Amino acid sequence: MANILIVDDDRQLCLFLSKLIETQGHMGVMAHSIGDALAKSRSGDFDLVLLDLELPDGNSLSALADIRLTPSSPEVIIITGTGNIEGAELAFKYGAWDFIPKPPNTNEVILSITRALEYRDEKQAVQMPRVLAREGIVGESPALITALELVAQAAANDISVLITGETGTGKEVTARAIHGNSARKDGPFIVVDCASLPESLIESSLFGHEKGAFTGATEKRVGLIKQAESGTLFLDEVGELPPAMQRKFLRVLQEHRFRPVGGTREVHSDFRLIAATNRDLDRMIDGNNFRQDLLYRLRSLSIHLPSLRERRSDITGLTLHHLNQYSASSGGHALKGCSPDLYEALMAYDWPGNIRELFNALDHALSAAGDSPTLHPIHLPPTIRLPQIRGQLGEQDTTAATPNDLQDSDGNLLPIREYRDTLIASAEKTYLIALMRHTRGNIKQACEISGLSKSRLLALLKKYDTPRFRESR
Repeated sequence: MANILIVDDDRQLCLFLSKLIETQGHMGVMAHSIGDALAKSRSGDFDLVLLDLELPDGNSLSALADIRLTPSSPEVIIITGTGNIEGAELAFKYGAWDFIPKPPNTNEVILSITRALEYRDEKQAVQMPRVLAREGIVGESPALITALELVAQAAANDISVLITGETGTGKEVTARAIHGNSARKDGPFIVVDCASLPESLIESSLFGHEKGAFTGATEKRVGLIKQAESGTLFLDEVGELPPAMQRKFLRVLQEHRFRPVGGTREVHSDFRLIAATNRDLDRMIDGNNFRQDLLYRLRSLSIHLPSLRERRSDITGLTLHHLNQYSASSGGHALKGCSPDLYEALMAYDWPGNIRELFNALDHALSAAGDSPTLHPIHLPPTIRLPQIRGQLGEQDTTAATPNDLQDSDGNLLPIREYRDTLIASAEKTYLIALMRHTRGNIKQACEISGLSKSRLLALLKKYDTPRFRESR
């Protein structure tokens, strides 16, 4: 007998599914919101969750990863009336077992439940505890843990893996984790940046070449594919492979054999392939820019890495990790502390460049802080700070009386542009005063911290008549 949680705000449907589940010898428990579902899944021992996509308190995809990470780690079947194919794709990325449209067909529901529970029994029967060495991968957010489950699966097998995600999400670090936890960990990890290899050299770089094969080939060269023998070949930005090379590389994946440029004999290489891209390869196929048969070969297992804005709870851990690394690698520099408002600024920003952008911002802050023992928001690039400032300026009590700064001298509400310009001017003046106080009027240092050019900084200082706070001599 299995315990199944039914999550839907349609109470009649919940009753129908509960009775259907009971006829199959299982026990059904009902929840009617995301909050209720999370509370019950955390306190109960469920084997399976039937989850509606649209609930009164939000889209349940936001809670799918949390549900799957509860102690019993249940399988999840999405049941929805939206017919949203994009929702189905996201559900599968977060580990859903199946996706059933409303109104549900009785036989279809029974079949899906039966197969999900059979799969769960098989998985538990063979599942062995696995400790994943995750050097460089920091965080405990549900979105990251879901991806790490797939990393562990990839490491336990020798199949090809495709890692997708936005720029800066850590695709190479993830590929190294797969390699480092695999049976090939003692072999080489060879990185090929497909975006940086000139098209004229990509074939000789991958396959190698014989002496005299072309102008400039003064000696024999072993290609990157052969260098990956007994290890892992990592193709970064695989979407940038030219069409002609896609065709040739497909054969390499099929046969693990290739011919160096200018060579007469084929060479064998026993390598494991991991590829990564921030591009939509399926859309590239539609535009005849990527081979479908090659994608099938690359995507034996697919791992999608969440963006940093999808795992904000990891920002603190990533920040501390980077500061620790800086302290250890910079000749014993003391580890700097972080003010609470620094974390507030980091959490308020959306990080389009993801982890890479976060680490670059922290490097900027470390440089700007100099000998200061603590990092503050003023040490961050201005672009990182602006969302926090906007949030503070926008946190007005809409039920209170209209503040005076929203009104003109006659008590009329200001146009939004005029009010916004007033607030921006106030924020800029406050920032410049703090900047001059922090740098004691040092214009060069102030430019480095603020990211402003010297001429722009001097113009703003003049505009707001900002004191320099120079040190007395």
